[in-house]
Amino acid sequence: MAEEEIMIEDDAIALEDTDDSVVVDADVSKIIPFITERYKRSEDYRYQDEERWLRAYRNYRGLYGPDVQFTEAEKSRVFVKITKTKTLAAYGQIIDVLFANNKFPLSIEPTTLPEGVVADVHFDPQEPEELRGDTALSSPYGFKGDGMEFPKGATAKTLGEKLGPLEGKLEGVTDKLKEGPGKTPTAIEFSPAMIAAKKMQKKIHDQLEESGANKNLRSSSFEMALFGTGIMKGPFAIDKEYPNWDDEGNYDPLFKTVPQINHVSVWNFYPDPDANNMDEAQFVIERHKMSRTQVRNLKKRPYFRSDVIDEAIAMGENYTKKYWEDDLSDYAPEHGIDRFEVLEYWGMVDVEMLEDQGVDIPEELTDFDELQANVWICNGKLLRMVLNPFKPSRIPYHAAPYELNPYSFFGVGIAENMDDTQTLMNGFMRMAVDNAVLSGNLIVEVDETNLVPGQDLSIYPGKVFRRQGGAPGQAIFGTKFPNVSQENMQLFDKARQLADESTGLPSFAHGQTGVSGVGRTASGISMLMGAASGGTKTVIKNVDDYLLRPLGEGFFRFNMQFDFDPEIKGDLEVKARGTESLMANEVRSQRLMQFLQIASSPALAPFAKFQYVIREIAKSMDLDPDKVTNNMDEAALQAEIMKGFQTPAGPQENAPAGVNPMDPTGAGGGNIGTGQVPVPGEQGFSGNGQQQGNTQQAEAVGQQQPPMGPLQ
Repeated sequence: MAEEEIMIEDDAIALEDTDDSVVVDADVSKIIPFITERYKRSEDYRYQDEERWLRAYRNYRGLYGPDVQFTEAEKSRVFVKITKTKTLAAYGQIIDVLFANNKFPLSIEPTTLPEGVVADVHFDPQEPEELRGDTALSSPYGFKGDGMEFPKGATAKTLGEKLGPLEGKLEGVTDKLKEGPGKTPTAIEFSPAMIAAKKMQKKIHDQLEESGANKNLRSSSFEMALFGTGIMKGPFAIDKEYPNWDDEGNYDPLFKTVPQINHVSVWNFYPDPDANNMDEAQFVIERHKMSRTQVRNLKKRPYFRSDVIDEAIAMGENYTKKYWEDDLSDYAPEHGIDRFEVLEYWGMVDVEMLEDQGVDIPEELTDFDELQANVWICNGKLLRMVLNPFKPSRIPYHAAPYELNPYSFFGVGIAENMDDTQTLMNGFMRMAVDNAVLSGNLIVEVDETNLVPGQDLSIYPGKVFRRQGGAPGQAIFGTKFPNVSQENMQLFDKARQLADESTGLPSFAHGQTGVSGVGRTASGISMLMGAASGGTKTVIKNVDDYLLRPLGEGFFRFNMQFDFDPEIKGDLEVKARGTESLMANEVRSQRLMQFLQIASSPALAPFAKFQYVIREIAKSMDLDPDKVTNNMDEAALQAEIMKGFQTPAGPQENAPAGVNPMDPTGAGGGNIGTGQVPVPGEQGFSGNGQQQGNTQQAEAVGQQQPPMGPLQ
């Protein structure tokens, strides 16, 4: 278990430590039965789900449960693990979609109408005279009654204060700034809200990498595909140790407080039985299996009661295995469990109960009927009780279903969907194997009355049987059992096709060979794969809505509450981008290139955002757009640099006249044999000068001679 520690403000209420919990905790001991009762109720309600998960796990591992009974005639115990293939295929599709761009599928964008940070500002150093009347200090709030009245106490610096991360950068031109996008070709435009969003996004991505979010998301995705529900917990703050050595070689680590998220197994997760999702849950209980060292490490975290933890440890290990743990461990031999069972409770507690137990409620919270609290108990001891430190109060767990069941908290997974077809495949395969065994051997019938008594009846090549002298008829008969395994295998193939239908994962999607029909061509298999991705879209949408978006909002609130960097503040919203990766990158890249060709027309170019198109093309090619593309300012600078490389180089020193090594025509810079022959009238035609001279001479002669009259 990761050592997450909650960042709690000074006014948070926590139960104080004591060296004698028997006496001091007498007033607060009612909270332990309260949590235990909720834990028992959730466990009882979860029993049917546990049975489903056990059956799914056995099908995945290829194990027959105790409910499967074999007759004496059934010699084969074969288990065809098609469930494992389907589950891993679904898990692989989820991972491929979520990590298609080698980046966690979360993005931060400004809201449609951001507040506090202006969406766009601009200034034009060459602004025309007719536009200068609209000054930067005029009110940007429209007309009276439009719902955007000038706020009380607002001053002329209102726009400057709404620049967010650009406030210092644009300080020198604040008097020239205007709100909104630029209206002239020479206008320089800035988007403070977008810059704040991208800085927040980079910070969250860095925190996700620090916390190993990819590994935890993979674990949750696997349980989501197998059991139907994947659960993650967080974010919490931990002091992460960064290795560092000083100049003398002494180990001097650096500690940095970073948010942390963890994967929580469905087996240790006990939600409110009356809730269908996390938004409706009144409480959640997580069951921890801790060693003595892990329990002692709780004392290093804030608001844990050190002396009470020592008392709980002194009482000895109290972990009791659940009935399903033997199945998960493949029926390991029974032995003592040298562990502690610790229950972590997150949920609502009545204020009256807290007051009755001696907890001081802050004055600003006395008007509430119930408050969220975090309580840890072990061995009947209260290890920690503290009010929820997060604002707004929330239960820090996120549960995503593979296939949503709107009437239950837990979803439906691949293994449950193909439970019946897996049973059919196992049955047909066992029948085929047993029949093949029978049909592959002869059934021998022996008439012992025709044989000499006392002979060994075993059969092997070259065996000789002695018959009675003069006995009539045949003594040994061989009967071949009919082979019907082919019919059983046809039924097996039909059951496998039904498994494709029940799971929505066709076999060709995970590598089946020998596809016939429309799937024999490239366009045909593309059509089939596109149709098969419909179910995956629903799954990824569930991941986006129930896991990634709440997780991103948790990181966003964490940074807004505990990080005081003004450059990431703003009216922002979290976007889960898992579904954007569903379209094949090749198809997406092809469509982007087609759009780029259409937009290259001079008439349509002003309507296209080429910067966005170029970035999306880079993404579709699995390239980092921040590393391979430039923004508008960088693009202008790059163009100026490229001009220097494109200038034709002059003739080299000591080179023959007219030779240019940079000439691409292959003529060495000369003018012989290059281009097309000039025609009369074009520049370079050798007869142009002579024709012009003859024309001028004729005109001069005509001017000197008088006009001739009619012939006499």
